[in-house]
Formats: sequence, structure tokens, C-alpha cells
Amino acid sequence: MIHNKYWQAFFALSPIIILFIMMLGYFGFLFSVLGNIPELEQAHDGPPELIMEWIGSFFIVIFLVILLSVASLVFFIVHAVQNPNLKQGHMLLLWILLFIFVGGLGELIYWLVEIVSKRNENELLE
Repeated sequence: MIHNKYWQAFFALSPIIILFIMMLGYFGFLFSVLGNIPELEQAHDGPPELIMEWIGSFFIVIFLVILLSVASLVFFIVHAVQNPNLKQGHMLLLWILLFIFVGGLGELIYWLVEIVSKRNENELLE
């Protein structure tokens, strides 16, 4: 699974894509609430179940993004530890620190620099 190019692409791209989609949904919700403030102020006779429903779904999406980000972090740390190109020097430590402090962007950079480019070099040599 570590060397499968589809799983590598999934774990490199999905945290960024899902975070982008989540931010679009958040701003869509925020603008819909802010655009309907007069209607919401006048219709205060019912319970605010719809807003609580949206907030609950938002927290579920946040939990899934966090779970996917942690899985991606573990996946790429394991891949970097098993990468024989990173054994010399301090490149392994540099990549792990990049994963931890930059998050999904660091994993995307690692995937592009260390996996995709090396795969293309190996295909050219064969």
C-alpha cells in the first residue's frame, strides 16, 4: 500500500481538496446566514434546529478532515522513513519536520518532489 501510486496521490491531494471544499461550504453557510439576517430576526418563534443541523454536519466534516490529515501524515512519515534516497544527510529529518509544521502542503510537495519525480526518472532509465 505504501508504494501504490494511487494511495500516494490520494493521501497527497485529498486533505487539501477536502479542506478547500469545507471552506467553500463554510463561507456559503456564513453568507447565507448573513444575507438573511432580517428574515432570521423576524422568524424567531421556532427552534433553531436548522442552524444546529448545519453546525453538526460542519463538525462531522471537520472530524473527517482531521482524521484524513492524520492518516496522511502517518502515511507520508512511514514512506519517508522507508525511502532509501533520504538515508544520507538530514533530509529525512527535514521532510518529517516539513510534514509536521506545514501539514498537507508539505505532503503534497514531498509527493511531487520525492515520489512523482523519482518515478519519472526510473521510467526514463528503464
